[in-house]
Amino acid sequence: MTGSKSPRGEFAARKLLMKRQKFRWKDIKYKRRVLRLEKKSDPLEGAPQARGIVLDKYGVGAKKPSSGLRKCVRVQLVKNGRQIGAFVPHDGGLLYIDTHDEVIVESIGGAQKGAKGDIPGIKWRVIKVNGASLKELVLGRKEKPSR
Repeated sequence: MTGSKSPRGEFAARKLLMKRQKFRWKDIKYKRRVLRLEKKSDPLEGAPQARGIVLDKYGVGAKKPSSGLRKCVRVQLVKNGRQIGAFVPHDGGLLYIDTHDEVIVESIGGAQKGAKGDIPGIKWRVIKVNGASLKELVLGRKEKPSR
C-alpha cells in the first residue's frame, strides 16, 4: 500500500473527484476548450461569414515553389472593429473592389482554420462586394452596386 498518492478506501470518492477536477486543468485540450481560447482568437467569433469595410488593397507574394502576387484587401470588421487580411479570388477580382466598399468575408478553408495554398498568413476570402457576388461581377452577369 505504500507509495500511492491517491486516496484509497470506502470513503475516498469525494477526494478522488476533487483531485481529478483539479488536475484536469493540466490537460491542454481541456483548458483551451473550457476557456474558449479558439473562439477568442477568431476575429469572426465563430460565425461562418462577416461584414467589413475595405481599408486598403495590396499584393502578397506566394510561397516557395510558386511565384506571383496574390491580390488581397485589408478589411475592418463591422461587428468588432478587428482588421483582417482577405484574399480576392477570380481573375481581375480586385478591379471590382474599391476602398470603403462593404464586403462579406468567409474562411478560406485551410487546415485548422489556417492559411490555404501558397498565400502566407491569409485566412479569409472575399465573396461579396456591396451585396453583389464577386463571381457574378467578374463574369459580367451583374453590375457593381454603389453604396
